[in-house]
Amino acid sequence: MMRVADQVKSVSLSIAIALTIILQCQSALAAEQAKAIFAGGCFWCVEKDFESVPGVIEVVSGFTGGDVANPAYKQVVKGGTGHVEAVEITYDPTKVSYGQLLHMFFRSVDPTDAGGQFCDRGHSYTTAIFVSDSAEKTAALIAKSNAEAALGKSVVTPIHDAGPFFAANDYHQDFYKQTKKIITRFGPSSKAKAYKRYRKACGRDARVRELWGNEAPFAGT
Repeated sequence: MMRVADQVKSVSLSIAIALTIILQCQSALAAEQAKAIFAGGCFWCVEKDFESVPGVIEVVSGFTGGDVANPAYKQVVKGGTGHVEAVEITYDPTKVSYGQLLHMFFRSVDPTDAGGQFCDRGHSYTTAIFVSDSAEKTAALIAKSNAEAALGKSVVTPIHDAGPFFAANDYHQDFYKQTKKIITRFGPSSKAKAYKRYRKACGRDARVRELWGNEAPFAGT
């Protein structure tokens, strides 16, 4: 019969092995994930675009770049917080690289516009890239230079050091595919239908196609 002390040792060993396996799995998962933060005007649109990219795990709409903690949507849009609408992209770098995401980002916006994006005007809708280390900064500078060369125009998109990212409330997450009804100026509509109408009316895809032509990865999707 196993003594109590031996039973305790056996249980402790089993727990230790289980914890080691869990930590190894968590480490492996972390190694397969990285984050990118881009501001490209309306975060509904940027979220929708990048959630279609193979290798992207999740895209969260939110705010960053300012000096107000946990800002509300209306605060940011009104101005004065310093924040811009942005997205936090979680991706698998073994399937899509940071450089590829940057390439797609520049070709999904009008990086020559310093006053906002498309029909949305003001600082909160301007473009920006937020980098977390020197490698990301170098990649962003190269992507910006390539975008300028491709367009033959000056690109005004700034590259900032990443700071706190504040997720927007649930109302704004996955807005483009929600079936929940809302009241619009055209009457009741699902969020998904309201999003499609807004995107077309705002002229996002038309302007992106005008700038980038066939290089635009998301225009018309």
